[in-house]
Amino acid sequence: MHEIGFIRDLAMVMLVAGATTILFQRLRQPVLLGYILAGVLIGPHTPGMLVADPRAIDDISNLGVVLLMFTLGLEFSVRKLREVGIGVLAVAVGEVGLMLWIGAGIGGLFGWKGMDALFLGAIISLSSTMVATRTLAESGQRHQRFAQLVVGLLVAEDMLAIVMLTLLTAVAIGGSVQADAAFTLIGHLGLFVVVGMIIGLLLLPRLVDYVAGFGRDETLLVSVLGICFGASLLAVWMGFSVALGAFLAGAVVAESRSVGRVLHLVEPLRDMFAALFFVAIGLKIDPSMLLQYALPALLIALAVVIGKTLTCSLGIFVVGHDARTALRSGLGMAQIGEFSFVIATLGLSLGVISDFIYPVAVSVSVLCMAVSPYLTRSADSLADGLRRVAPRSARLLATSYSGWLENLKPVNENAAVAAIFRRLLWHVAVNVLLVVALFMAGAYVNAHNWSWFTMFGIDRDQRHTLIWASALFLSLPMLIAVFRKAEALGMLLAEIGIRERFAGSYTRAMRNVLARVIPLVTLLGLAVLVSVLGSTILPPRGIALSLAVIGVLLALVLWRSLVHMHARLQAALKETLNKPGPPAGGHD
Repeated sequence: MHEIGFIRDLAMVMLVAGATTILFQRLRQPVLLGYILAGVLIGPHTPGMLVADPRAIDDISNLGVVLLMFTLGLEFSVRKLREVGIGVLAVAVGEVGLMLWIGAGIGGLFGWKGMDALFLGAIISLSSTMVATRTLAESGQRHQRFAQLVVGLLVAEDMLAIVMLTLLTAVAIGGSVQADAAFTLIGHLGLFVVVGMIIGLLLLPRLVDYVAGFGRDETLLVSVLGICFGASLLAVWMGFSVALGAFLAGAVVAESRSVGRVLHLVEPLRDMFAALFFVAIGLKIDPSMLLQYALPALLIALAVVIGKTLTCSLGIFVVGHDARTALRSGLGMAQIGEFSFVIATLGLSLGVISDFIYPVAVSVSVLCMAVSPYLTRSADSLADGLRRVAPRSARLLATSYSGWLENLKPVNENAAVAAIFRRLLWHVAVNVLLVVALFMAGAYVNAHNWSWFTMFGIDRDQRHTLIWASALFLSLPMLIAVFRKAEALGMLLAEIGIRERFAGSYTRAMRNVLARVIPLVTLLGLAVLVSVLGSTILPPRGIALSLAVIGVLLALVLWRSLVHMHARLQAALKETLNKPGPPAGGHD
C-alpha cells in the first residue's frame, strides 16, 4: 500500500507540474514559478492536501539537485571559463561579495540571528543561470554582446557558488570558521577542482566519445550518469558536497565531442527531477508564513534587483564596456534561482537556519523571476531614459573612459607578446598546482591511511620515505616542464625588458643574466614549496637529501623521456580543450 501511495503522490506532482508548465508557458513566465506555486497548492499547509507523504517526494527530488548541477556543468565547459576573461571574473567576485554583505546586513537589521543573516546573504548573492539564459533565449537576444557578458558572469558565479557551498557547509557544521581555516578549505577545494579537472580532461572526454561510438543511447546515458554519481560520491568522500562532484563531472564531460548527444539524453531526466525538486520546494512552504514575512521578502527582492543591477552594471562599465551594454548586463543578472534553493535546502538539512528563511528565500526568488523578463525587455528604454536625464558632463566622462580603456588594449606585436606571456604563465601555474596536489595527496594518505601501512609492517620513517619519494618522482615531469617554461619566460622578459638603447654594449650580457636568473629563482621557489608541502611527510634529513640527489640524477638521465611524456599529456589536454565547438543551432 505504501508503494501505491508513493505512486499516487508522484502522479499528482507530475500532473500538476505538467499543467503549470503549459499555463506558465502561455503566460510567458518562468516555469520554475509554476512548479513552486504548484507545490504550495498541493502541499500539507493548504486545505485539501493532495500529497500524503511530502518527505518521499523530497527525497527523490534530491536527484534533481545532482542532475541540475551536472547539466549546469555540461553547459559550463572549460572553454567558456577561458573566454570569460579576468575582468568579468573580477566583476562577478565583487558582485557576489557585495551582495553577500548586503544580505547579511539586511538580516542583521531585521534582528535575525547570525547564521540566518549569513545564509540570507549567500541566497541573494547568486543569480539564476536557468532563468537568465532562458529569458535571453526567449527574447531572441542570446547572441548580443551584453548577453555574452551575462553568460560570462553566470559562468563565474557557478564556480563561486561551489566555493560558497563548501564554506557554508564548513560553517554550518563547525558553528563558525576562522580566517586561516577558511583559506585552508578554499585551498583544498581549489586543488581538488584543478586536479580533478586536469585528470578528468585527460581521461573522461575520450571515454565518453568511445562509449558514444557504439551508437546506443542507453549505453551512453548510463555511462555518463555513472560518471555523474561517481564524481558526486568522490566529492563527498573528499569532504565536499555532491553538488561539487556533479558540477565538475558535467564540466569535464562538456569537453567531449559527444556533448550534444549527452545533453539531449540527460535533459529530459534533468527536467523531470528538477520539476520534482521545485515542486518539493513549494511543498515546504507555509502560505501563512509567507504573509507574515511579506514585507521583508519585498524589501529583500528590491535589494536584489537594485543591488545586482547597479553592481554588475558598474563593474561591466569599469572593465571597459559602454554604458548601455553595462546596464543591459546588470538587468540580465537581477534575479536569484536554483543555487539559492540549494543553499536554503542546505541550511535546513543541517538545522542551522530558522524555518522562515526558506519561504522568504522562495518569495524573493519568485518576485525576482516574475520581473526578470520585463526588466530584460525594457533594458533599451531604461538606457535611453537614463541617457536623457544624465548630465552632459557625465556622458562625456563615460565616453572618454571607454575610449581610454580601448586604447590601452595591446595591439599587433604587443598583443602577440602578451599572448605568449600569458600562455607561459598559465603553463607554469598548472604544473606547479599539479606538484602541489601530489604532495598534498601524499600528506592526506599519510594522515588517513596509517593503519594500512601498519598492516605491512611499515613504520613512520619508512612510510614518510615511501610517500615523499613517490610524490617527488611523480612530480619530475611537471618540475622539468616548469624549469623549461621558466627558461622561455626568462628569455622573453630579457628580450622585451632590456632594450639596447638603455643598456648599450651590456645588452647581451644583461639579457643572458636575466634569462638564467629567472629559471634559477623559479627552481629555488619550487624547492621551498616542495619542502613546505612535504613537511608532514618529510623523511629523515639524510634520506631526504639522498632522494633529492637521486631525483636530480633521474631527471638528468631521463630528461628527454620525461619531456616527451609531459608533451604527450599536454598535447592530449590541449586537444581536448581546443576541440571544435558545437555547431550553431545545436544543443546549448
